[in-house]
Amino acid sequence: MSADEGLLGVPELRERVERLAALERGSATAGELAAAELIAAELAGLGLPVRRERESVHGGYWLPIGITAAAGVAAAALGGRRGALLGALAAAAAADDVDAGPHVLRRIALPKRTTTNLTVELGPAEAARTVVVAAHYDAAHSGLVFHPELPRAVLRRLPRLAERAKTTPPTMWGAVAGPALAALGSLARSSGLRVAGAAISAGYAAAMADIGLRRVVPGANDNATGVAALLSLAHWLAADPPRGIRVLLVFTGSEESLLEGMQAWGRRHFPRLPRDRTRVICLDTVGSPHLLALEAEGMLRMRRYSRDLLELLHECARELGIFVYPGLRFRNSTDATVALRAGYPALMLGSVDEYKIPTDYHWPTDTPDRVRYESVADAARLVRAAILRLARG
Repeated sequence: MSADEGLLGVPELRERVERLAALERGSATAGELAAAELIAAELAGLGLPVRRERESVHGGYWLPIGITAAAGVAAAALGGRRGALLGALAAAAAADDVDAGPHVLRRIALPKRTTTNLTVELGPAEAARTVVVAAHYDAAHSGLVFHPELPRAVLRRLPRLAERAKTTPPTMWGAVAGPALAALGSLARSSGLRVAGAAISAGYAAAMADIGLRRVVPGANDNATGVAALLSLAHWLAADPPRGIRVLLVFTGSEESLLEGMQAWGRRHFPRLPRDRTRVICLDTVGSPHLLALEAEGMLRMRRYSRDLLELLHECARELGIFVYPGLRFRNSTDATVALRAGYPALMLGSVDEYKIPTDYHWPTDTPDRVRYESVADAARLVRAAILRLARG
């Protein structure tokens, strides 16, 4: 990368990933707050105004999903009208939680902690167009369900499947299907459906308990790499402020608790951001060998990303000579899906390995030495090029 671009080089990117990965920064914890202050200090050192916003969140997903899964088991055991009602309520609560809904169960029944969002605003407030670039800085708990060999062992044995794969498996459908089957079986007096609902729900309850008891991973790829790329953009923008466009750099907390930080940021900021003049770009896990721009994403309902933004990014990639995987869809949720639900044109820039899977995802091996820093640098270059194109209209 040429120095005149004003972006951070590979050694500087690695240094920032290493600093963040050294902190155990689970969602809404003291370690997460320490990471926020580390990021804020660098931004302030660049002379950028940093807005800190404290938000009330639950800080995890294993407890709400574990509760709804346990309720699915109880519904199957109860049967009858009571089982049907309990199962239906549990399925609705699970769907709300995993699909970036209003998180009703968390709000009314679960304990709260504090997360911090950081925002830097650059460029004229009256600009015709605004670009929000976001990256979360918290890290995830591990769990046996995230073992990296589980999907790769299958794909190695079925190379044609790996070649044709465009969409990841719907890993969270069962969190809703288990209680729903228990409800349906109770209503229809079907012991088979009740047993199936109980079995699926019990499996999810066990998986959530395992995740909740595990330690937080270093989170180098997911998502210290996205933060490093966003800091790289901050260095460029601080030295060469944008003209004709407003740029918001957003560092969110509590993404790993199913997007609570970004949801809080949206409630606070979306009312002042016109949908027709605002674009949202999310940087998440950009340290695998190959960058990707997702076509669509969602744990339950798959939502399509902005066609115009995707075409713009791929044009920039071709001009820069950067390979970006086309056509991939994830049954996952990143901060960009919050913007999609709110009606904003959005884009999610991530990365994958040769199996089209992010490397070391939610696993203890997600350490700085396993990151491909050239991908991180390319992610910053791509977003920089996209911002400049958008500034030109």
